[in-house]
Amino acid sequence: MLILNYCDTDYNEKLSQFCKLEIYDSNISIRVSEILNEVRANGDDALLAFSKKFDHVNISKECIKIPQRQLDKSAESISVINKELIEKAKSSIDDYHKECLPQSWKKENNQGATVGEKYYPINRVGIYIPGGSVPLISTVIMTIPLAQLAGVNEIAVCTPPQKNGSVSSEILAAIQMCGVNEVYQVGGAQAIAALAFGTESIKPVDKIFGPGNAFVVEAKRQVFGEVGIDLLPGPSEIMVIADESARADFIAADLLAQAEHGSGKEKIYLVCSDNKLIDGVNIELNQQVKNLTHRETINSVIESGYLVIKTDTIDESIIVANSIAPEHLGLHVKEAFYETYVENITTAGAIMLGAYSPVVLGDFTAGPSHTLPTGCSGRFSSGLRITDFFRRSSIVQYDRESIKNAKPIVDMFSELEKLDAHGNSLNIRLDSN
Repeated sequence: MLILNYCDTDYNEKLSQFCKLEIYDSNISIRVSEILNEVRANGDDALLAFSKKFDHVNISKECIKIPQRQLDKSAESISVINKELIEKAKSSIDDYHKECLPQSWKKENNQGATVGEKYYPINRVGIYIPGGSVPLISTVIMTIPLAQLAGVNEIAVCTPPQKNGSVSSEILAAIQMCGVNEVYQVGGAQAIAALAFGTESIKPVDKIFGPGNAFVVEAKRQVFGEVGIDLLPGPSEIMVIADESARADFIAADLLAQAEHGSGKEKIYLVCSDNKLIDGVNIELNQQVKNLTHRETINSVIESGYLVIKTDTIDESIIVANSIAPEHLGLHVKEAFYETYVENITTAGAIMLGAYSPVVLGDFTAGPSHTLPTGCSGRFSSGLRITDFFRRSSIVQYDRESIKNAKPIVDMFSELEKLDAHGNSLNIRLDSN
């Protein structure tokens, strides 16, 4: 654990060192590039070879795509209550994102022309669902329903086999419950390559969505441009801003929840002015972690990825939050200050208001997608939303009268930029009969 004081002269330098993420690893980049090139060149054969090499699983070409009977069997294998609860969570997510659907529009501009925007769902998307050591079942309902609400025609899902050679039945059940039947048991960078370039078994997509490990994220980075990607989410982060009204046990539980994701590179932050509360949180961390399954990984995060920042004012806490741009921000403060924080913290991926709004609700059921920007990228990007499954075209329609109104502007820019063909393309219309 590291403690910084906001007022210290070396605060910015030490904070920068702590926050710095190795977003580019040359060794990973080289290995991913080799995987991408191999899949591009050899298609299914490369996928099978990498499944054997990385997942220690032997599969045939016929088994790359998971058959419908296996999807149906997986859905039948989970309990009725679990199905009901998954449906309930999915309903919350559907309801949230229905409110975010973009609207096409048109209006008359100041030259008398009609202008506007038209939104179109992306035709074919690929969704990556991590399923190795931690099968992220919740990612299924945090991604696929958004594509469906947007009206995406084709949804292809890739998810890796587990160590025992099977694909998580819970993940397959959730996919089947969403009504998707194009599912491939392919993981890692090779899955991203297959979705981007296509193979004999997998048709290429237009855009790729979903979180993953360092190899998956690097693969998404390298294929961007050939296909679209959603964002490049790294290890999980949480910041808790707390005042004297906060409960140490609640804060500790939230920090531990995000520290258990498994990479060991997670970042957890506590921003607070109360020394007694800071001590209480540390005591709770040490007590609660003893009973957790992933305590070894969590302890490594507490040791090297836990930062306490001591601030004296609300304004200082806001500055801290905006500079770090945390993936998750928990506000364990008096309700009277909620609006002040929400209005002024402009870079957090998701903001959880109050002691009874733990991040886990956003992870699993509240409504917004849990795929969020990390590594300070919240300064310029946002979490996954339904608009990411659309593309838009701008619409422009002039007639003979409105084009006359635009002529002086076009003539000026054509002359200033020495582009007479531009100007002629308008004037030839006005000179015609």
